[in-house]
Amino acid sequence: MRIDIITVLPELLKSPFEASILKRAIESNLVEVHFHNLRDYTSDNYKSVDDYQFGGGAGMVMMIEPIDKCITQLKNERSYDEVIYMTPDGERLNQGIANSLSLCENIIILCGHYKGVDQRVRDTLVTKEISIGDYVLSGGELGAAVLCDTIIRLIPGVLGNETSALTDSFQDNLLAPPIYTRPRDYKGLKVPEILFSGNFPKIEEWRETEAYKRTKDRRPDLLDEDV
Repeated sequence: MRIDIITVLPELLKSPFEASILKRAIESNLVEVHFHNLRDYTSDNYKSVDDYQFGGGAGMVMMIEPIDKCITQLKNERSYDEVIYMTPDGERLNQGIANSLSLCENIIILCGHYKGVDQRVRDTLVTKEISIGDYVLSGGELGAAVLCDTIIRLIPGVLGNETSALTDSFQDNLLAPPIYTRPRDYKGLKVPEILFSGNFPKIEEWRETEAYKRTKDRRPDLLDEDV
């Protein structure tokens, strides 16, 4: 997989990809991540990427020209499955979206700034709009990093245990069940005995029950009780 990220602040984005799982995925050639500074595609001496909005109003708007130039150049080099714009009013990111995007070969992620991008970018260049939550950040870079993490960890070979991602919260619309490790008894706080039974079908049944209980308690909106 190749991910091209268009941003005005590439330095803000690079550090998450220089450590841990993301770094190992890149070094193992399981994914390529490339950063493109939008200011390199401007046509004036000031390297301007934004301007005042027509009709008046507070806040600057990212111009279509440098964005179009960058995306066009990338598309001339390869085909892309998606051109994603990170925006608060996009589709809220969930595990299903991450699963789908992890199957892509090439994607572009455009990081918004200021009041956002010229609407013509969204109308003609973007194929998918994604939000990481109902709040506003200073820019799309942190959202892009979150999106990349959710996608890359699902690529086969990235995680040490291939089944680990399949048992994460939200993969089956349930939160993950409680998990435990050593010591077995810590200051009187004991691990459930079922986990030491060796009866793996029963253990899985316990985990499913606990996952359902936790979901019903914390995220009942994930359960479709009418089905």
